[in-house]
Amino acid sequence: MIKILDNNYYDLIINNISVPSYDTGDNITPLTERSSLLHIPTTGTDPCDLGTHPYNTFPSLYTIESTISIEKSGIGTVQRNPFLNLTGQGVLMGFVDTGIDYQHTAFRNNDGTTRIVSIWDQTIQTGTIPQGFTFGSEYNSEAINLALASEDPLSSVPSADTNGHGTAMASIAAGSFSSDQTFSGVVPNSQLVIVKLKDAKENLKNVFSIPADTYCFQESDILLGIRYLVLTAQKLNLPLVICIAIGTSQGSHDGKGVLSSYLTYLVQLPGIGVCVSAGNEGNKQRHYFNSTTVVPFYNDFELRIGENDKEFWMEIWPYAPERISIDISTPNRESTQRIYPAIADCRKFNFIFTQSIVWVNNIIFEEETGDQLILIRFQNPQPGVWYLRAQSLENEAFSFHCWLPSGTIISDNTFFLIPNPDTTITSPGNGAYQLTVTAYNQFTDGILPESSRGYTRNGLVKPDIAAPGYQIPCAVPGNQYTTATGTGAASAHAAGIIAMVLEWGISRGNYTTLTGYDINRLIIRGAMRNPSEVYPNNIWGYGRINVNSLFERLTNI
Repeated sequence: MIKILDNNYYDLIINNISVPSYDTGDNITPLTERSSLLHIPTTGTDPCDLGTHPYNTFPSLYTIESTISIEKSGIGTVQRNPFLNLTGQGVLMGFVDTGIDYQHTAFRNNDGTTRIVSIWDQTIQTGTIPQGFTFGSEYNSEAINLALASEDPLSSVPSADTNGHGTAMASIAAGSFSSDQTFSGVVPNSQLVIVKLKDAKENLKNVFSIPADTYCFQESDILLGIRYLVLTAQKLNLPLVICIAIGTSQGSHDGKGVLSSYLTYLVQLPGIGVCVSAGNEGNKQRHYFNSTTVVPFYNDFELRIGENDKEFWMEIWPYAPERISIDISTPNRESTQRIYPAIADCRKFNFIFTQSIVWVNNIIFEEETGDQLILIRFQNPQPGVWYLRAQSLENEAFSFHCWLPSGTIISDNTFFLIPNPDTTITSPGNGAYQLTVTAYNQFTDGILPESSRGYTRNGLVKPDIAAPGYQIPCAVPGNQYTTATGTGAASAHAAGIIAMVLEWGISRGNYTTLTGYDINRLIIRGAMRNPSEVYPNNIWGYGRINVNSLFERLTNI
């Protein structure tokens, strides 16, 4: 079996500088210009393998981020303007998600042929592997059109979106007009390139104490998917918009992760726009923050664990140069005692009066950030309120953030008793230059309560912009239509607007060196702002997206 698909091998992300020191055969899979995957045998997927190998080498786990108003964002005004009429012509829309229902009329031309350039389905191993990759199956437009013309399309192109999230996101940004003209995406004349992500490896789920049946994706597969989008756009010589409507609460929340860093690099290149969702963690009570400035220099906080959450992780990130210990107690007050930081120590705690197991990595120096990280993993935790004490080793002031998993990895019955809704932007939304989009209710002009809030852990202004994200009309598998709500839907909406600007700048020759970062700054300039609010802020960013205002500000001197 190919090692990238084999559960007997870990996929570890390493810097390309390290690659020459390893066997470069099938032990190495190139990821980006800067990083690769190293495939190493597992040791029975012991959770303490995270400790033997650095935290930052294990791919993070991502979940989907959504469950319209065209006029609200100025799109209708621009499209009715005969001098603009921007509908995505000559622009490629790229989605790395749960796949697409390619049979849906939302992705077809008027003659019934597909608007999809190609699909890379990472879950199917029986078709043609894309050039430059080692697994999955690629289906180009010719194959898709032949399938559409047959009586049983799935017999020749078996790729399907069984979840529906990817189909919905692609349709919000780029869906064709429905036959009754009641539905359209933002750029209905654009072309599409699709990556269907495979489910994360079971060994990676085990390392992070995530149930095997949890539907989530690993960071390395997302990186490969993005590389596929970029290579496809280069072959076609088309500008590209990358839409990422999935996220994670793992990591330092400061944009230093490999995926965030890669997107930050891409968006500075001419002809590539990058749009990511902010996350839906704002009201989930899954973030805790404390700043202790007076004696005694410790902080007690409480975590309520629901009955159905049998496995999950929690991360605590102090600020350098602070060093802290952690003490964890069960609901009946059985304690681990103080756990001190170490370089590569993983400790397992079996409690006497409960069947709960806790693994703790108190990492004094996390390689990617240089900061301390305390990773706590629960197995079969006793339901109820757990007690934690963070304490300074130097008896001086300290502060720290603590995050629980995002999305559906845990239920809403596990939460902090005194949560903080800020600093809940999911990765890769914490990156410096990509457009991070939050969601608002376009009918009431109020922010969605679930929308994640900024800023980043290092104080960077995020989100950048707010887009409509409440009950957005979208396509779903089976040639049906429904609505989607959340920052994923908002990011798809904003991705369509980026495509409009790329069409104006590159496809029409008005500004052929336009970068995605340039477009982001234009979007920020054209944002609609409430006179009673101070901008930027950690809820709205720089305001509500409006493409008509963008072009007005671009042309008025």
